[in-house]
Amino acid sequence: MKAPAELLDLSGKVAVITGGSRGIGRAVAKGFAVAGADVVIASRKLDNCKTAASEIEAATGRRALPVGCHVGRWEDAEALLDAVYDAFGRCDVLVNNAGMSPIYDDLPSVTQELYDKVYAVNARGPFRLSALFGTRMAEGDGGSIINVTTAGTLRPDATDLPYAMAKAGLNALTLALAGAWAPKVRANLVMPGAFDTDISKAWGPENQAIAAAANPMKRIGVPEDMAGLCVFLASEAASYINGAQILIDGGLFRTL
Repeated sequence: MKAPAELLDLSGKVAVITGGSRGIGRAVAKGFAVAGADVVIASRKLDNCKTAASEIEAATGRRALPVGCHVGRWEDAEALLDAVYDAFGRCDVLVNNAGMSPIYDDLPSVTQELYDKVYAVNARGPFRLSALFGTRMAEGDGGSIINVTTAGTLRPDATDLPYAMAKAGLNALTLALAGAWAPKVRANLVMPGAFDTDISKAWGPENQAIAAAANPMKRIGVPEDMAGLCVFLASEAASYINGAQILIDGGLFRTL
């Protein structure tokens, strides 16, 4: 039997993280690199990807490839696939982390443009990326798909409804993917609650403080809280975990 540290070793693996230049994505990318993986930092702004990649390389000694990719654009998914396989010849882990949740005044004020943009980034893009990367993983040595949604899909409200609806679609996608290429490709779902990211910063400090006070842990999550879970799901230690839906919310939604 392998030791736990050996099971969690990602040496020789290649991991692609969308929304990887900041927040949760950046923390997960660094976590993968610390665990031994080479990583692909994919995000809309290439300069931010380059900055994150260079800092991760300097800190870990692993290769970090920056790739500009707008996941809401269908053709960008194919370009990202080509960039990854041209550079590494393989992909072992795909983390669909990129997301957006614009603020709006009320439900009637939601425009078609806002709705379509939110759906494209949070649901349509991960569908296309998963279809492309999952197929290539299944043709090769297999792999792990990790989809980052939100605890809000279990208890949505009117303040971020297009986002919650799109992420709920990603929940459904994950359950389908768990059977699409099994047993070679696993797919799992992580559902963060309130985290200290750009989305929660838009709430303002007062609302962040309210969210922290309401949480059993008396704080909201920080991006690094996601890294260990994603490393685990990507690793051999999670070889029998497929189709799981994991809340990472400090226990706030424990009554669901």
